[in-house]
Parts: sequence; structure tokens; C-alpha cells
Amino acid sequence: MTTNRVIQVNAGVVGPRTARSRTVQIRLPGDYAHLSPAYLEIAQTYASPLLFGPPLCDELMALVQHMFTPEEAALVQYIKSPLGRTARALAAAACRPLDQVEPLLEHLVNHKGVLTGFAVIGKRRYGLLPLMPGAFETVLFCTSMDVLTSWHHRFAELFTDLYETGFIVDYTQRPVQAVRYLPLAEVTDGHPLALPADRLEMVLDRHDRFAVGLCQCRLTGHLLGRGCGRPMENCVGFGDVADYVVQQGRGRRVTKRDVIEIKAEAEAAGLVTWVSEIDVAGRRNGISCSCCGCCCHAMRTVSEFSAPGMFAPPHFLPQVDLAACTYCARCARACPMGAITVDTRNKSYQHAAERCIGCGLCALACDRQQAIEMVPNPDYHKPPQGLSALLQLAPSYLRNTWSAWRKRQANTSDDGREKRRS
Repeated sequence: MTTNRVIQVNAGVVGPRTARSRTVQIRLPGDYAHLSPAYLEIAQTYASPLLFGPPLCDELMALVQHMFTPEEAALVQYIKSPLGRTARALAAAACRPLDQVEPLLEHLVNHKGVLTGFAVIGKRRYGLLPLMPGAFETVLFCTSMDVLTSWHHRFAELFTDLYETGFIVDYTQRPVQAVRYLPLAEVTDGHPLALPADRLEMVLDRHDRFAVGLCQCRLTGHLLGRGCGRPMENCVGFGDVADYVVQQGRGRRVTKRDVIEIKAEAEAAGLVTWVSEIDVAGRRNGISCSCCGCCCHAMRTVSEFSAPGMFAPPHFLPQVDLAACTYCARCARACPMGAITVDTRNKSYQHAAERCIGCGLCALACDRQQAIEMVPNPDYHKPPQGLSALLQLAPSYLRNTWSAWRKRQANTSDDGREKRRS
């Protein structure tokens, strides 16, 4: 039996939990003078707002020291972006033989998953992934928990410590709308205004190769002893992504029918599915996972930190018939985002549209009274594809990175430093 840890009940009021405070403590480079300069270089690269990075802090430094051995850090410090560098260039920068550098880089790509390797004009390059989304997913994406080592367990712990400082809130000031959730099939079947983009099966029709692995967020929750008990094997890659994770041994090959069955099981367990597709130069790729508000790091920005901004406006929103509503609060208990508040004693219902992803779990939960129906959202816009999607996200992304950078500058100035000490 699973429970919804996103909501709380207080004096008959069923609704979202009190928002977690942002606790990140910004440090200065001088605070880490006792550490290897290589670790500081890597941490400062990860801290870049252009990579959605956290500020320089103790949690980030602890994670970086765990991710890389001193030998690895001495090399990785020269990689400054996802665009990466060649092994030859890195060998020259580190003053090390190429035949020693290449195996080390391949180990970081293929075994640890902390770097990405790719070819550009016939030359292999090695790039530094953002921590999230990026390194967190590649490190923990796997087909079975049996392949995880104590190093993976510790990575999950340290990443969680960093995430729970709330640094991600800095990047939700302006809506980025990068994540799009699909409404449950049961609440849109037969709906005259449902689009192909709302139907998972039609999205899958555009692809011919699929692979599945464990959800990294629920996997992390399980490793930390606070898993929610819902299915984990439902993180799916399409197209080239599927080929890559199978080649890496991080995913297993499945069919379209398998994916549909996996997602149906996930929905039955109260999970909701998001889909991201990229169409560049006629090559379609995609990723889809099935999420819960208590484990998913994207959803927790809302359910835990009350900071909407990452999600695209849903196509459908719930509309309640108050004449039929009995204020039982089953809808509020089912919501993965804490978007519904019901006062069971004073008989009131509130819906926070800014927190809603339009999944329809509330309508499904209202099976007795059927007081909730999903209606079209007037602010919905059809999700863009390929380059147009990146162009649409760019203005908000740049404003958020600028805002995060300015906030950090203020906190690391002399005045800000004194305020943090007092």
C-alpha cells in the first residue's frame, strides 16, 4: 500500500505540506583552501548558473570529492562545459600521456557515468554534464539495483543533501516550462478535445526503438530508506537514446507494447507520465518517466519547495461540480502536487492552478461522486519540437540564470558575507 506524502491533514483540512525552506549556505573559494585546487575548479564549473548549478557550498564540494578520485579530478578540472574537449587536448592540459588519459576518460563515461562521450567531426570529445538534469540521471540509470555499489549509494546520499538545500528554487523565478505531463488515459479516452500529443500511444508511434530502466528518483528514495513503494522500472528512452542506454548496459530493450504495459502499471499505482521529445535533423529522440510528487526531483520543486516554474501548462485542468462534491478530500489525497486543498469540516474546495500538471488523478479518485471533470486549459499551447522548443525555452532560461548569478554576487560581496556571518 502506498501513501501520498505530499499532502498533510490538519484539523480536517487536507492539502499541501508546508513548503521546505531554502537552506543553501553560499561559500567563497577561500573557504576551501585546504582542498586540492582541482576539486575547487570542478565545483566552480558545476556551480555555473548556465548549468543550473548550485552555488559553491559544502554539499556541492562533498559531492564533487566523492564523484572523482584525486587522479580523475586532476584531469576533469580542465573540462569546463558539456561541449567538452578531446582526450589529446586534456592530456596536454594535464601534462599526462595520452595512453593513460583515454582509459581514464572512458571509465568516467562508461562505468561511473559522470562524463558524457560523443563524436564531433570524427573526433571523440568528453563533456561535463550538469548535475541535474544530467549526471544524477546517468550515474543512477540502471536495469537492476544489483549493479549498484557502495559508491552509488553514497552518491545518492550526497546528491540528496545538495538537492534538499533548495538551490533549484533559484531557477524557477520565471517559468521555463520544460516538462510536460500527459493526462491519464482513463480521463481523456473519448474526450473530443484530446490531442495526439495527449495520448502516449500516439507519441510512441513516432518511434521504433525503446529501452527501459529504473527511475533514478524513486531508486534514490529506496536507497535512502524512504521509498514510496511504487514501481521503479518505468524510465523509458526512445530512438537514439534507447540505443545508447542499451549499449551502455543501463537499459534493457523493450517493444512499444511493453512500454504501454509498463506505463499502465505505473498509472495504476498513482504515478503520472511526462514525455520530452527532440526532433533534430529528422532524428527523433525522447525520454519518458512516470513520477510521484514525493520522489521526483522535478515535481518536488512544487510539492516540497512550492516553486512552480518547470512545468508546461497542462492541456486539461480539473473542474469541480460543488453541488455534487461531498468534500471527502479523496481528490486532494490523490494529487501528486498538492494542488488541491479541501476543508472536510467547513466544506470548502480550493484548486491552485499554478501547481497543477493536469494529470487527472483527482478526477479518477472521485469515482463515487464523479464531481470532477477535466476541461481544456485556455493557457495551453501545443508543445514545440526540435529547435523551436529550445528557442522557446531560451528567454526564461537566460533570465533565471542571470537572476541566480546576481543573487550569488550579492551574497558573496563583502556586505553579503557579513550578513551571513551575523
